[in-house]
Amino acid sequence: MQISSSLTAGLSAIQAASTRFDNAAAKVAGVANDSPALTQSTGYQAQRLNAVDASQQTDLAAATVQMTQAALQVEAGAKVEKASDRALGTMIDTYA
Repeated sequence: MQISSSLTAGLSAIQAASTRFDNAAAKVAGVANDSPALTQSTGYQAQRLNAVDASQQTDLAAATVQMTQAALQVEAGAKVEKASDRALGTMIDTYA
């Protein structure tokens, strides 16, 4: 594997993870925005909370998992970048 391609792979992983995280965060924000307004009665709020669709709960859990996976993907991409940088530095030191 060439150094430039590993640098590109690391950067691509970080960018993909950033997009993935942003999309998952938007889903979480969308679920949070579906909650009843503060001016509504407590009884109505309790009724709405009890009637939350299971799919919304699943979507929220899935989005949270995607955010965690994206964070791990960023860490992996950063490790690829660091390893490529070290390899390039070693090559420069060897040939200099």
